[in-house]
Order: sequence, then C-alpha cells, then structure tokens
Amino acid sequence: MKISEAQYKYAQRRVEELLEVVTDTTLPTSPESMELSIMSTFVEEYEKKHHPIEKLTLAEVIKQGLKAKGMTQKELSQAVGLSTSRISDFTQGKSEPTLATAGEICRVLDIMPEAMLSL
Repeated sequence: MKISEAQYKYAQRRVEELLEVVTDTTLPTSPESMELSIMSTFVEEYEKKHHPIEKLTLAEVIKQGLKAKGMTQKELSQAVGLSTSRISDFTQGKSEPTLATAGEICRVLDIMPEAMLSL
C-alpha cells in the first residue's frame, strides 16, 4: 500500500485525536477503535518505509548500558568476572559474549535479556 506524506500526516493527527477518545473500556468493534487500528497501521507502514529504525549492535547495547548505569568497562569487568580487555572486545564488536556472560552483563547493566538475545 502506497501512502503519501499528506495521508501520513492526516493519519498521525487522527491517531492523536482517537487516542483521547478510545480507552481500555472502548469495545474493539467500536467505530473509533477500528479507525484507530486502521490509522495506526497507515502510520506504521509509512514510518517503516520512510523512517526505518536501525537495529543496535550488541556492542552498542552494552555501551549504552554502561552509559546509563554510569559504569566503566573496568567496573563491568569486575562485576561479571572478566578481564577489561574481554569487555572491550564486546564493546568494539570484536567478539560476542557467551549466553551465560550475556545474561550476567544484562543483570549488571539492567538490560532486558530479550533485548540482547534478539540481536
């Protein structure tokens, strides 16, 4: 389905308007709920094509986790029992952690394991 920019902007506005009307108690078969579903699909399809979101690499996820926790690679290495150079390999994308190590990194950095496993 080809969606023009004008149609996309209209769908965006309608989604915003409908989000104020449709609640958890609104029936899925109501005209508002159905329109919200259709307009949301239009917005999603347009954005997939024109504004794709690139997946993060495992290295980027670890770097962002370090930044969010305010930790250094050395602190992470001590927390998971690996050398700093090994953590550096992970953050530079030179190698990937084992499943067990990835789980430990997730625990220390408060990263959902699903986020790391989906990469």
